[in-house]
Amino acid sequence: MGEALKRRIKQAKFDSPVKEAIFNLMVAADFVREQMDRVCALHGLTHGQYNVLRILKGVYPEGHPRCEISGRMLERAPDVTRLVDRLEKQGLAVRDRSAADRRHSLTRITKKGLALMDELNTEVGELFKLFGVKLSRKDARELSRICEGIYEEK
Repeated sequence: MGEALKRRIKQAKFDSPVKEAIFNLMVAADFVREQMDRVCALHGLTHGQYNVLRILKGVYPEGHPRCEISGRMLERAPDVTRLVDRLEKQGLAVRDRSAADRRHSLTRITKKGLALMDELNTEVGELFKLFGVKLSRKDARELSRICEGIYEEK
């Protein structure tokens, strides 16, 4: 095992199986991100903006305050406000003041944002099908278990 990684990074051996596994995880994560970035870029989005829209679509027609969006991100983004600003400029999201507390704003996905997400979900679904060819359901569950073991706080 690890022949593809050895060829990719031109390294014959590793100090430990853990180091080899983590390097493999990093290379695989980079590959998946590149594929997602490619799909998002075709629609003028970054993966961070896609992530925000994905979150907002999940609570449509309601919205979320910035801190809630930040806490739900797949990848932590240092400045959710800027991501939302860009989505607003594209007409994909809108910010409103909360009726309960005027100091807080809620971000909602717009109809245009929903339409874009429908389009993107088709393309992202195709991408996931390609990954599914390389990864069985059993392996996908095992990969999820392993990844959660790495990042889960106990």
